[in-house]
Order: sequence, then structure tokens, then C-alpha cells
Amino acid sequence: MRIGIDARCLQGAVHSGVEEYARTLLEELFKQDTENSYRLFANAWDASRLDFSWVRKYPHVSVHVFHWPNKLLNFCFWYLGWPKVDRMLGGVEVFFLPNLNFIALSKRTRLIVTAHDLSFELFPETFSWKRRIWHFFVHFRSIVKRADRVIAISQSTADDLRAVYKTPERKITVIPSGVRDIFRPISHNDPSLLGIQEKYHLPYKFILSLGTIEPRKNLIALLRAFETMHASGHPELMKYSLVIAGEDGWNSEEFFECVRRSPVKEKIILTGFVADEDKPGLYSLASVFVYPSLYEGFGFPPLEAIACGVPVIVSHASALPEVVGESALLIDPYRPEEILQALRQLLLSKELQAVLRNTAPVQASRFSWPRTAQAVRGCFGRAPSSSAG
Repeated sequence: MRIGIDARCLQGAVHSGVEEYARTLLEELFKQDTENSYRLFANAWDASRLDFSWVRKYPHVSVHVFHWPNKLLNFCFWYLGWPKVDRMLGGVEVFFLPNLNFIALSKRTRLIVTAHDLSFELFPETFSWKRRIWHFFVHFRSIVKRADRVIAISQSTADDLRAVYKTPERKITVIPSGVRDIFRPISHNDPSLLGIQEKYHLPYKFILSLGTIEPRKNLIALLRAFETMHASGHPELMKYSLVIAGEDGWNSEEFFECVRRSPVKEKIILTGFVADEDKPGLYSLASVFVYPSLYEGFGFPPLEAIACGVPVIVSHASALPEVVGESALLIDPYRPEEILQALRQLLLSKELQAVLRNTAPVQASRFSWPRTAQAVRGCFGRAPSSSAG
């Protein structure tokens, strides 16, 4: 069987959870499945910036790069329903869209699409006007309707698909993402941790949050909880700093202004971008990981922290409870006082920290990329007719 895959989500300059999902899933798929042939669709006016060298080791995988101006190609997909991507690839029976994007396919080509979340529908105010316009014209509702199978990366996303798009349950398959093997506990005696500590100027004791700095991540609520914790004057709690790791996202100015005005700004470290290979060390050095996001379709950072054996505090919103299970404390993201209470409870109780660490390996083991890839591969061969949806 010839399977086409949209690889445009791997062309972005900014590393995202979607890119991590697509790259890790595809590598596992290509390792597992040598019976089918895979044809990757990419488009760039300047192809010199593309790096698909990692595909060369798979003889059954080919990359097809086209050179349309992106805005023109997207307009043609949206308005004309042309050109047909399956034909551009020389003919495929199945086309896999690992993230929403403009697309046009022949009717006979089966479409499998991954739905990461519906944040753009449920929280449009957390996106820039440009991204809102982009989502409007992509019209993910139509893509889901056209799809023969919709892969939801969490039960929460599946529920949103049914509630918002009225997607029939028979079209949805819940296939959770995995956690990579690099995320595992690292002994504090490991000399590599000293290098991470020096590289990012990390203090001895710190509370960590990692992710794109944007309103949906709710970092101002974490900052307020941290300020109140220090204002309490508790001698043990005042030893901790707050480390915010990750790249600047849309509308992050308010957060940075709050940091500049904070009465404890000298205890706040902003690392900026963190390389993938450094993340396990960063998690392992942290005393606690906090992820107070308002909405997530899955949530890689808290799962990675759990896999590294770090006590976690996370929102009880959307998919996060099903990702962390019993290995984290859950808080209401709209109530900073709950974040504060959880921080006090966790930082002052070695017993509670031990309980969370003991449950972490079992929880992390539930998320495996080989299992994810195997389940996705199964969808390629058993998609129902799109006319049923």
C-alpha cells in the first residue's frame, strides 16, 4: 500500500508539541512498517532550509518537495480544491495528516487525520488574529467531516470532537501519544547535571515550569502563587526559586512585565529555549514541576517530568488528568491559591514526594511510542468509508 503523509508540520522554525508528535511517530512507523511505502509531502519555495536527512535510512520512504508559494498553494487547496496532493505524490491509497493544514485530495483517497486539540475553537482569545484567520480558512470541521478516521490523542480531545463538531464516535480512535526513552530519572550524582545547571544558570532548589510562554499556559497564576509563597516568610519555602523554561509565544508581554514588577524577581530565572537533549537533566534537577495550563489536548511536559521522577502539580483541565493519572497533584488553574496550597503541601512533605515518585514509573509506562505507532498503522488499513461520516 502507498501511504502519503503531510510533512509540512516538520518544516517550522519553532519546535512544538505537534512537531515532536509527528517526527517521533513517523520514525517509529517507518521502523515498524517496511511492507508499505511512504511518500512524504513537503512544500517550500526555498528547499535549502529543509532537513529530511533522517529519512534517508528508510528505503521504503521518499520525500517529495514542491516549490509553490505557500499562500498560493493554500489558496488553491481552499478555493479550487486543487491540486490533489495524492496525485502530486504519484498516487496513494491513504493520506495521513498528522496536524490540521490546508489540503486537497481525490475522493477515492482515504484520509486519516490527527486531532491534537480544539483550543482554537474553545479558547480563540488565546490566539493572535492572524492564527484565528488561518484556522477559519483551514476549517478543521470540514477536514474532520471528510476524514475516514480521526485520531484523537486523548479522550478529552475525542469528547471535544463529539461535542463541538458532532463527529460520529465510529470515526474517532483514541491513540495517546508516547514519551521518549530519553526521559528517565537521572541520579543527582551524575556529572552531566552539573553541566545543565551551569548552562542555564540554575539555582540549587527550584520550582520548574516548561513550555511556550503564552496566555494559555497560565504562567501569571503560577507567578502570583510563587510571590505569595515567599511573602509567607516560611524559611524552607523561601529557599526555592522559580524557573520558567521555554520560548516566547504570542502575547507574552504581560507575563514578562509581571516578572519585571515582581517583588521576588531576583528569585525568578527565565532560561529561554531549552534543547531537547537538556530537558531530562532540567527536569531531574527540579524539586517540583508545575503546569497550570488552561487547556491541553495532551500535555508532553508533565508526562516527561513524571517519566523523570519529578513530583508534578498540574491543572485538572482537559486532557491533563488522564495523562498524569495518580502521579500528580491536581489544581484549579483559575485559582492561584490552589497552586500555592499544592506547592506548600508538596515542598514540605517528603512523604508525599515519595508517593508521587513511586507511582511515576507505572504511569509513564502507559505511554509508549511503539504502541502509538502500531495503533496508528492499524488505522491506515481499517478506515471506514468517508461517506459514512
